[in-house]
Amino acid sequence: MHWLKESVTVKLGFIAVLILVLLIPQALVDGLINERASRQEEAIKTVSDQYSGDQLVQGPVLVIPYREQTTASDDKGKKSTGEVIENLFILPNELHFKGNVNTEILYRGIYKVPVYTSSLNVSGNFTKADLSSLSVDPTKLMPEKAYLVFSISDLKGLKTNPQVNIAGQTTAATPIAGDGLFPNGLQVPVNLYNKYDGPIIFSFNLDLKGSQELHFLHLGKTTDVELKGNWPDPSFDGRFLPDNRVVNHNGFYAKWRMLYYNRPFPQQWVHDQGLISNSKKTDDAIFGVKLMLPIDQYQQTTRTSKYAILIILLTFVSLFFTEMIGKQKVHAFNYILIGAAMVIYYTLLLSFSEQIGYNLAYLVASAATVMLIAIFLASVLKNRKAASIFAFILGLFYAFIYVIIQLEDLALLIGSIALFVIIAALMYSSRKINWDKP
Repeated sequence: MHWLKESVTVKLGFIAVLILVLLIPQALVDGLINERASRQEEAIKTVSDQYSGDQLVQGPVLVIPYREQTTASDDKGKKSTGEVIENLFILPNELHFKGNVNTEILYRGIYKVPVYTSSLNVSGNFTKADLSSLSVDPTKLMPEKAYLVFSISDLKGLKTNPQVNIAGQTTAATPIAGDGLFPNGLQVPVNLYNKYDGPIIFSFNLDLKGSQELHFLHLGKTTDVELKGNWPDPSFDGRFLPDNRVVNHNGFYAKWRMLYYNRPFPQQWVHDQGLISNSKKTDDAIFGVKLMLPIDQYQQTTRTSKYAILIILLTFVSLFFTEMIGKQKVHAFNYILIGAAMVIYYTLLLSFSEQIGYNLAYLVASAATVMLIAIFLASVLKNRKAASIFAFILGLFYAFIYVIIQLEDLALLIGSIALFVIIAALMYSSRKINWDKP
């Protein structure tokens, strides 16, 4: 049995099996990370439900009822005529949004949730529809029964009841009962008798609360949005990016200007009340800002754990080389203990990152793990110099992973170069090992 203890091949086989076995607790750690991330999502959802959710501002749309003649036939083929009320839908000629977004952080236990209050001024105008293209008789219009429709995605976020000024008339908005043009719609009646031929000017203010996201729907022939906010890490998303933007530690400023050429809606239409609520068309017209937290600790910890097998492999190979070159044996059980310490490293990183942030947690967990393994090896090998060298190498490995995590765009390049250098160093060191030993 002595040859088993001295065999290089057996030792390498044991290391290979141990690495595979360590994948089991590492998978459990990954599950723990996902569980904590899910708890964070639940906390965000709970706070958003209680405060106010993401906000999508849609509209306004001008709706003018009109009478339409219908013809029907009975069972005997006798025809009869009747009259039904249909709707003419008109989108704004010009649509302007201007507002400030003031963000703050709410806490749910250890979890942070960005919420905001926003004061938006909405203004613009409508122009006369081209009725000839719609086959609508102008004499059948009922402008005295017109109304304005708009929507926000979470009505709980309204801090005040919007007072809408349109065509010189000021009226408070009321919720739409039943199915409407928009979900969570609000409407304002307006008498356009003898006012329909000229531009119809409108304006109103929205005092909104929301969580994380504020989006708009591009409905105007020309749509302008100007936003200012105190959140230093905005993410502009959706179908359109800002034409102008300024982002710094004090907040952000963004300005959009879109023309109707890329808008998936016609300027006016009849009958089809579900046109704007079509999810495909809506997705092609939404834009805005996300007031999200920077890459959180769970994303970074997950990315770090993906390199666990690489760290364990390089550490065991380095330890094996130290053992072979220094001719000092490291018992198999000591390999197991070192492997366990390297798996526990990720639970340290996760737990500390929830309290002090990822960067500082990475330093604390890495330093603690390296020191623990170094002190352990110094005791096992009775050789402080060898343990110090090994600790230095292990520290380099953790620093290497940290650099890769931070340099997202250059991660592949830097990682490939560093691995090439590591392999070259291992090839150079392996010259002193007697691989012919049974």
